Amino acid sequence: MEKRIVECVPNFSEGRDMNIIKDITSTIEKSGGVKLLDVDPGEATNRTVVTFVGDPESVVEAAFRGVKRAAELIDMRKHKGAHPRMGATDVCPLIPISGITLEECAELARQLAKRIADELMIPTYCYEAAASTKERQNLAVCRKGEYEALPEKLADTQGGAPDYGTRPYDEGVARTGATAVGARDFLIAVNYNLNTTSTRRANAIAFDVREKGRPVREGNPITGKIKKDENGKNIMQPGTLKCTKAIGWFIEEYGIAQVSMNITNISVTPLHVAFDEVCHKADARGVRVTGTEIVGLIPKRALIDAGKYFLRKQHRSTGISEEGIIRCAIKSMGLDELKPFNPEEKVIEYMLEADNKKKLLVDMTCKGFADETASESPAPGGGSISAYMGALGAALGTMVANLSAHKPGWDERWEEFSNYADEGQEIMKELIHLVDEDTEAFNRIMAVFGMPKKTDEEKAARAAALEEATLYATQVPLRTMKASMKVFPLVEAMAKEGNPNSVSDAGVGALAARSAVMGAALNVRINAAGLKDRETADKLVAEANALVVEAQKAEAATLEIVNQKIG
Repeated sequence: MEKRIVECVPNFSEGRDMNIIKDITSTIEKSGGVKLLDVDPGEATNRTVVTFVGDPESVVEAAFRGVKRAAELIDMRKHKGAHPRMGATDVCPLIPISGITLEECAELARQLAKRIADELMIPTYCYEAAASTKERQNLAVCRKGEYEALPEKLADTQGGAPDYGTRPYDEGVARTGATAVGARDFLIAVNYNLNTTSTRRANAIAFDVREKGRPVREGNPITGKIKKDENGKNIMQPGTLKCTKAIGWFIEEYGIAQVSMNITNISVTPLHVAFDEVCHKADARGVRVTGTEIVGLIPKRALIDAGKYFLRKQHRSTGISEEGIIRCAIKSMGLDELKPFNPEEKVIEYMLEADNKKKLLVDMTCKGFADETASESPAPGGGSISAYMGALGAALGTMVANLSAHKPGWDERWEEFSNYADEGQEIMKELIHLVDEDTEAFNRIMAVFGMPKKTDEEKAARAAALEEATLYATQVPLRTMKASMKVFPLVEAMAKEGNPNSVSDAGVGALAARSAVMGAALNVRINAAGLKDRETADKLVAEANALVVEAQKAEAATLEIVNQKIG
C-alpha cells in the first residue's frame, strides 16, 4: 500500500523576527511525525512560508500547534508588509502528495478549521477544495479587504462571516486576525525579477498574464471608466496564462519590481511556459525579466520539464543527466540571480531522499565500488557487476547519441539523436537501480537464515520465506538481462548512424551489454537451482538461456558494423 503523505504550507505573518519564526517552526517539529522541509522568510512581505510533510494525522496536529503558537506570538495590530494578509496564520493549505486524495485532504482541512475556531477562538475560512461555496474556492474572496476588513466581515452574518468561529470583533480577534484553511493541488509560488523599479509596470505585466486578467475600460485603458455587465460586475479581459494569479510589487530588499505569481496547476501552465510568457509581455512593455525567484519548494518534474524545454529550444540533446537538465533550468530562468539555488534544498523529492538516504553501491566512487566488490563480503557480487556493466553499455550508447546531436554539420539531426539519448538515459537508470537491487536480493536470502526454526510452524514459515527470497533473487538478474537487451538496438543504431569518430564506443557498449546478459544469466541459473518449485525454476532458466542466444547475435551484428567502419 502506498504511504499516505500530506504536505502543509502555512504562511505566517512574520518575516523579520527570526526568534518568533524559530519558535513557531520548533513547535511544528516537536509535535512529532512530520519533516520540516523549508522555512522561507521575507523581510519586505513580513511573511514566512513554512513547508512540512508527514502522515495525515501528524500533519494536521502539527498544523494546529503551529497556528496556536503563531496566535500567541504575533500581534496583527502591529503588522505591516507588502503581501496581502488577514491573520497571524494567514493561510494553511493541505496538499496531497501520495496515498491520499484531494477530497480527503479537503475533509481534513474542514476538521482542522473547525478545531482552530473551537479551541483557539480564531475565525476560520475554508478555501479551494475545502470551500463551502463556489465563490470561496478563490482565496482572494475569503481574504477580501484583508485584516482591516475583519470588523465589517464578522458583523456580516451572511456573505462575510467565516465558515467556523463566527463571533463579534473583539480584542482577541484584533490580535490574531482570521485564518484560511484549505486543500489544494501543488502550487508553485514564483516571483519574476524585472529590470525596473516601477510597480505600475510590474502590475501591468501581471494583469497581462494572470488568468483573471484586467478590467475592461471605456476609452483610455488606464484611466477610463471600468465597464460593467448587466449584474454590475466588472467586465474582465482575461490574461494569457490559465491557472495563474499574479500581482506586481516593489521589493525594497532587492531594489527591484517583481511579478509575483502563483501557478495553481503546473500541468496546465508549466513553470517554463509561465516564464516565457512573462518575458514576452515584459518585452512588449520595454521591460526585461532578469531572473526568477522560487518561494518555498518545487517538485522535481517542474525543473526537469523546464530544463528539457530550454534544451530543445537550443536544439540540444535532452538525453543528459538529471543534474545537467536541472542546471539548464536554473540558468535559463535565472533561479540563482538573487541568491544561490541549491536543488538539494529546494526540490521536494531531494529533500525527502536526503532524509531517508541509504548507503548505495551506485553512490560510491569507481575505486570504492571495486574495493567493496573485492572485499571478503559475498555482496556485491556478479549480479551487481552485471547490472553495472549493462548500465555502462547504455551510457556509451547515450554518449555517442549526445556527441552525434552536437556534431558540426549535423544540426538538422539533433532531435533524432536526442531521442536516442533519452532512451539511453532510461535504460541506464533502470540498470543502475538493479545494481543495488541485486545486492538487496542476496541480503533477503541471508535474512531468512536468521529466522527461528524450533517449532514446525517456525520451520514452515522459514521454508516459505526462503522460497520467496530465492525466487526474488532469481527474478532480479533476469530483469537485468532484459534491461541489458535494450542496449543493443541503441548501440547498433549508433554504430550505423552515429558520429563515426565514436563508432568504437558503440562497439564497447555492445560488448558490455553482452557481458551483462551472460553474467546475469549465471546468477539466474545458480539461484533457480535453490527453488523447490521446479516448474517455475525451469521456466526462468529457459527464458535466461534464450536471452543469452539473442545477446550473442545482437553483439555480433553491432561488432560487424563497427569493424567494417574501423577497417
